[in-house]
Amino acid sequence: MDIFQIVNMYNPIWSEKETIVISIVLLLGFFCMVFLYWKGLIRLRQGIAGMLLLIYLLTVFGSTVFTRMPGERKYQLEIFWSWKEILNPIGRTSALSPEGLFIENILNMILLFPAGILFPITWNRKVRWWKGLVFGIIVSTGIELLQLILCRGLFEFDDIIHNGFGCMVGTVVGNKVLQLMKN
Repeated sequence: MDIFQIVNMYNPIWSEKETIVISIVLLLGFFCMVFLYWKGLIRLRQGIAGMLLLIYLLTVFGSTVFTRMPGERKYQLEIFWSWKEILNPIGRTSALSPEGLFIENILNMILLFPAGILFPITWNRKVRWWKGLVFGIIVSTGIELLQLILCRGLFEFDDIIHNGFGCMVGTVVGNKVLQLMKN
């Protein structure tokens, strides 16, 4: 499967209602950034990074929650269940193969990595790694809770951990990028 097919599979076309809501949120975000810039509270790069972060998070929420079709309420409350199934495939309960679960775990780590990169640039200062982890956990918990409440995916603690880890690594990289931008 090529990257275009993956993008199309996880980002189907948004409905008219979803497009209107996303547009309103983007406009509000844009006006907030312009206002903060106009008042001298943020720099231009912070405003751009903030808008990119908002666009990225809206895309992530769209592909993981809002564009999915409602189904049944599903949850997996065992921590690290996916790694247990990868490392000990005997008696598996997942429909995915151990290789498929491994790839899914890696993709979950990558999911919030770009948000982590933008996090320090938006604040225009170095952000401690644990704050990137907390930010990723908060965003991921929001995704997982919406999936559970709206019956649009599997609620699992593993995703929260993987997403938080990816955001944390992205924050460390973002700190380096910010340092290069300032030099």
